[in-house]
Amino acid sequence: MEPRGVGILGAAYTRFGERQDANMAELAWEAFRDAIAEANLEPRDIGPAFVSNMGMWSSESLPAVLVSEALGLGGGSMRVEAACSSGSAAVKAAYDAVASGGADVALALGVEKMKESTTPTVVELIGRAGNYMWEFENFGLTFPGYYALYATAYMSRYGAREEDLCGVAVKNHYYGSLNERAQFRNRITVEKCMSSPYVAWPLKLYDCSPITDGAAAVILASDDFIRRHGGEVTWIRGIGAATGTANLSRRADFLGLDAARRAAREAYARAGIDPEGAARSFDLAEVHDCFTIAEVMAYEDLGFARRGEGISLVREGQTYKGGLIPVNLDGGLKAKGHPIGATGESMVAELHHQLLGKVGGERQADVRRGSALAHNVGGTGHYAYVTVLSLEGR
Repeated sequence: MEPRGVGILGAAYTRFGERQDANMAELAWEAFRDAIAEANLEPRDIGPAFVSNMGMWSSESLPAVLVSEALGLGGGSMRVEAACSSGSAAVKAAYDAVASGGADVALALGVEKMKESTTPTVVELIGRAGNYMWEFENFGLTFPGYYALYATAYMSRYGAREEDLCGVAVKNHYYGSLNERAQFRNRITVEKCMSSPYVAWPLKLYDCSPITDGAAAVILASDDFIRRHGGEVTWIRGIGAATGTANLSRRADFLGLDAARRAAREAYARAGIDPEGAARSFDLAEVHDCFTIAEVMAYEDLGFARRGEGISLVREGQTYKGGLIPVNLDGGLKAKGHPIGATGESMVAELHHQLLGKVGGERQADVRRGSALAHNVGGTGHYAYVTVLSLEGR
């Protein structure tokens, strides 16, 4: 049977940051409330709920049950985990449920309360997310350390400088300053970034995304349901997914993420996009900038630049509005925040509203092509998801 077309009727994300004012259920409700209002639906209209949450740091161990009860959902639910790409994995699970005919409407909702644990505890728990016995126990690698390996390899091979990486942080803080839901709304300079303390050389404080509480929700529906129901909609034209090695010693190099490249190829093939012209196929992109080097590698893994030339996009300002392809106009993980289980849905929510022209102001992209891309990485390329959104259905 031919898969059904799948569109997004509603999407939202909460204010990100340290949210001591809301527990997990309340955060989930904030995102769901706005998404379901935009979709003009009732909780009883929602079929399965896919709740993305990594959650080792928070008190609730059954988030899908908690969220379903809090939102008044009666369909089936499950927790989805793919490290930092859990949110995009939940979107794909909801997409598959609708495309296959298993549901007319499905919910992908991510939520995290990372601030329930101390910073050292969170750093340790994330560090365990690679290959625990080999990399964490034997070598004490944490995630800043993992990405420092990529940064030093890239700098050695391609001549990038620490100042170039800081250029990514400056851009994302600039757009974060315009986003009322971003965790960090302060603009920075290259000099301020360069003077911040090292976390894992050559990555400094301003090269790193923060620890974040937050939630995001995406409501997906079939083309048949949308025709009957009406409403403003964006369409998912293709999703690509790939898994990398658990052990970094099995990677071919530290210059990019093979899983991200494979996920991009799959998404492009499904959406009918020429990989050679990828940068000019989209109005904007959300990419996974957990560290500044990750954004640079994403440019190359997605085909926006050739290998070794991603840093040129930073130097030339080509990922600001008006450049080759605007990237992370919400501030990215770096400034908007990175509530791990909710990051993927927040990317899709941002692109949904950008394509519909609802963001407005200085952050609003020119959407003449009517197409956008979300790139979400779990771990250091342990998982990767690439999602293509469009104003046009199949």
